[in-house]
Order: sequence, then structure tokens, then C-alpha cells
Amino acid sequence: MKMPKDLGRTVLAVWLILHGLLSAPFLKISFAASGDLLALLAIAAGVLLLMKR
Repeated sequence: MKMPKDLGRTVLAVWLILHGLLSAPFLKISFAASGDLLALLAIAAGVLLLMKR
């Protein structure tokens, strides 16, 4: 299976959406590992963008 060329942008978009949902005070959405998940997505997006994938 081939990886799409814009995978970094897709992961970044997912991170931005999740960060917005989890940090919005009026939605009150949170779970125990939300900080860890956002950190992993941010690292993955950064690495993929640096690799130009």
C-alpha cells in the first residue's frame, strides 16, 4: 500500500481539529490520555512534513 504524498498535512489537520475540540472550554470534551495523543500526533506531523510526505 502506497502512502499519500500529503500525509503530513493530513496528520497536521487531524491534530489541529483535535486540539481545537479538546481545548474549547464550552465543549468540555476530554479524556485521560488526550495530552499524550496530541503530543504523538504533533511529532508525527512534524516528522512527516520534514520528510515531505
